[in-house]
Amino acid sequence: MLDDNNAARLIQGVKGLEMMTRFALAVLALASGVYTYLGVKSLLDGDAAEVFFAAVIYSTAVSVGIYAFWIYLMRFLPLMRDGVRRLALVAVMALGSVMIVAMSSWLNAAALAGSAALEQHLAVTLEGYAADLDQAHSNALGAQSLLPDIQRASVRFSRLAADERETGALTGTSGAGSVVQLLTQMSAQLDELGATIVTSRGTVAELFTEGSSRLSTMRTLVSAPGEVQPRADLFAAEAVALTGVVAALEATSIASSVKRAADDLSLGFIAPVADGFSPDLVQRQDEIMETVRASVSAQSNALAAAAQSILEQPRVSPRRFVPLSTAEAVWRYASDFAPSWAGAISIDLLPMVLVFVLSVVHSASRREAVALAAADRITAGEMMRSVALYRQMAAAAGDSTAEMDEMLTKPPPGKAPEIKVEEAPIVAEDTKVTPLDPAKRKSPK
Repeated sequence: MLDDNNAARLIQGVKGLEMMTRFALAVLALASGVYTYLGVKSLLDGDAAEVFFAAVIYSTAVSVGIYAFWIYLMRFLPLMRDGVRRLALVAVMALGSVMIVAMSSWLNAAALAGSAALEQHLAVTLEGYAADLDQAHSNALGAQSLLPDIQRASVRFSRLAADERETGALTGTSGAGSVVQLLTQMSAQLDELGATIVTSRGTVAELFTEGSSRLSTMRTLVSAPGEVQPRADLFAAEAVALTGVVAALEATSIASSVKRAADDLSLGFIAPVADGFSPDLVQRQDEIMETVRASVSAQSNALAAAAQSILEQPRVSPRRFVPLSTAEAVWRYASDFAPSWAGAISIDLLPMVLVFVLSVVHSASRREAVALAAADRITAGEMMRSVALYRQMAAAAGDSTAEMDEMLTKPPPGKAPEIKVEEAPIVAEDTKVTPLDPAKRKSPK
């Protein structure tokens, strides 16, 4: 069973909390304005005074707009009884909420998480530069892996030349003939190629050391205390320098040079004329030199294929560091700062909860008021106007006023007599009632 006084208590409670509701709404609007000011200030450039006044004006407009929007909804939405009109105001509330998020919430998020978002941007960019440096270093060192093969081939040709010179292991006749000359020539060419690779190793190491130093400085700037914007400027300078180091490493790779040198081993093969003292020795020398030609060709193809595989590795594309403002960084890395976004939006949209609470309370009070009996809702003024109207109708019908007064004033059986109140002329809101002259009253038959 519904409490007859519950509806009145609900309305009384709403009225009692009205001051607190306005105070809470004003505080939320002020907080949103403060964080909006911080977010706007980080976006504007120019004279300090101009930036200050522009940010203050914008944040003030946001605070006033938020307060007015929610106070209107708190006043009118709970009173709507028609479903269509209530849905229309709910649609207006949804549209206004989107507009509030667009003009304020993202700036609040920029103020709450702007510095952290910029540091996140620097950290992500740093990872990209570190990957570029590693890739460029790997490409530069790719030709270094060919050095052992080149050195083994050079040693083999050199050993064959020594064996031929001392014991005639190839032709059967010892001495420094054309075969020894050819083997020595191939060994010298391979040694020159190996020396080129060794020389490039030092250059690559120096460049990689410089790049690592740049990366270390950039890591320090990312995690250093203090304002993030000056650190971002220094980070950009280091990024430019590191880009130059990566480009130099890409240019230092000698894989293409190795490939050309390997091709020259077979294409530029020049066999000396056999210088044997007998036709048989000349024939043996020609056969050995042809064998050396085939060996050099095989070695050349192997080195060229290895160098080509190195050249086919992906090249490092030049990376450009793009500075971001705090608002842009918050947008780009929004998924990493979901709590900050939730707090920024909640400050602006928390009054929506109060609107729903007031709507529920007013709806409940209306339902309980309708459920009350009609007699429980009649006021004393309405009762007095009803009695006066009844008397007038009875006089017009010729009934005795005295009997009617006795009937109206006589207490019911079993109840204490009511205190008689002196009669006074009663005037209804819209009807003026004039008491009858006693001389005109009809006597009872």
